[in-house]
Amino acid sequence: MNSTDDQRVRSSPDGVPLARWRKSSYSSADGDDCLEVNDAHDSAAVPVRDSKNPHGPAVLFGASAWAAFVASL
Repeated sequence: MNSTDDQRVRSSPDGVPLARWRKSSYSSADGDDCLEVNDAHDSAAVPVRDSKNPHGPAVLFGASAWAAFVASL
């Protein structure tokens, strides 16, 4: 999965980054068919969310399950 320049960083009240979300450079130009992956999380789990709903919930995948999914693409 290649990241694009469309990255969003959320910060806590003290300015510490909480999450960096990235989406595939292979996503459609309008971005309607895309997932975002959180880079700033525990390495044992990979949070994934719908790019159309950035304030919505994220789904956690185990790192090995996510790696297997990406390898199958």
